Amino acid sequence: QVQLVESGGGLVQAGGSLRLSCAVSGSTFSITTINWFRQAPGKQRELVATIRSGDSTNYADSVKGRFTIFRDNAKNTVLLQMNSLKPEDTAVYYCHTYKLVNYWGQGTQVTVSS
Repeated sequence: QVQLVESGGGLVQAGGSLRLSCAVSGSTFSITTINWFRQAPGKQRELVATIRSGDSTNYADSVKGRFTIFRDNAKNTVLLQMNSLKPEDTAVYYCHTYKLVNYWGQGTQVTVSS
C-alpha cells in the first residue's frame, strides 16, 4: 500500500517562492515515478511535473523554468520548488503515483496573491 502525504502549501505574494513536499511510503522510492498535479477552482486537474526512476523530469509548459521537481532520497520525499509564483498558480496541489492503481495524496493549497 502506497501512501503519499503532501505539505508545504500556503499563501504567498506574486513573485515569491514555496516548496512542496510529498512523503512517500510503501514503495521502492528510487524507482517510483512521482507526479505533481494541481487543480484550480472550476478547472480540470492538470499535470505539473514528473520525476521518474533515474531522475528524469518533465514539466508543464506553464511552469518550465520556474518549478523544479527533485528527490530527497534520505527522506523518501519528492519536492517541488516553485519560484516566481503567479496568481494563476493558485490551486490545490496533489502528489500522485501509479502502482497498478492510482494513489493520491490529500492535497495542499497554494494561494498566490497579486
